[in-house]
Amino acid sequence: MTSKALVATLALCGLGVAACGGTTGGTGAAPAQNGGPATGTASPASALSERTATPAPETPATGGSVPADPLKGKVVVIDPGHNGQNYRHPAEINKQVDVLTKKKACDTTGTETNNGYTEAAFTWDVSQRLAKILKSRGATVKLTRQNNSGFGPCITERAAVGNKAHADAAISIHADGAPANGHGFHIIMPKKINGPVDPVVEASKKLGIDVRNAYKAGTGTAYSTYIGDKALDSRNDLGGLNLSTVPKIFIECGNMRNAGDAANLQSPAFRQKAALALANGLQNYLK
Repeated sequence: MTSKALVATLALCGLGVAACGGTTGGTGAAPAQNGGPATGTASPASALSERTATPAPETPATGGSVPADPLKGKVVVIDPGHNGQNYRHPAEINKQVDVLTKKKACDTTGTETNNGYTEAAFTWDVSQRLAKILKSRGATVKLTRQNNSGFGPCITERAAVGNKAHADAAISIHADGAPANGHGFHIIMPKKINGPVDPVVEASKKLGIDVRNAYKAGTGTAYSTYIGDKALDSRNDLGGLNLSTVPKIFIECGNMRNAGDAANLQSPAFRQKAALALANGLQNYLK
């Protein structure tokens, strides 16, 4: 085992739990030396006009014009899961934090495709695309991390960003590290825990359903074959949800260990479709 592999092993999400907390079977492997095959930037072919490429979804047929800024006045917090250098900081990211139902690591490395495209790179790229679309529709957007070249923040701090912003909706973007024979996406929603998330559990469920429907329609990705009921799963062990006082969900956009899902997740064109679908789901919830 190389020194780099040893460090990555120390930073794993935990035995039997997927790298970003979605399912069993995740690897949490460290990134490839060059960060994988994709750079996380939009290619010219995928740089669509977000405002006009796809009409705002489910606009009432009132005969009037669609508002130019349909999300004006709305605040959305985007949480790009993990961070590109987490694997280099095992002491910091393995620090235990209180998520009310248990103690967990501050953060994790995330997973990667078999050829080394990291979950952290994927989540950062999709988050950047999503932020651009939401801003073009008038929303105020805040991210929980500002680059993919650092480490952290802790899951408790990620929840605090949404709370401090009094977000109308918050979404944590991930990709799963489940066994390779499973494919598809799923939404993770909070459960009541006699804690701060309880008042927004029902609103989070509505947010989850709206995002699920839009993601399926916009990307054609199948519902997860290995977890959830029609791509919906509820959990009480994720700090980013347990500590949220605003409506919040996680999305596992696909399984990075499945060859078909991995090919999509590594495609800039697919990531643009994913971002647009997520924006449409958020808009459906917020309208």
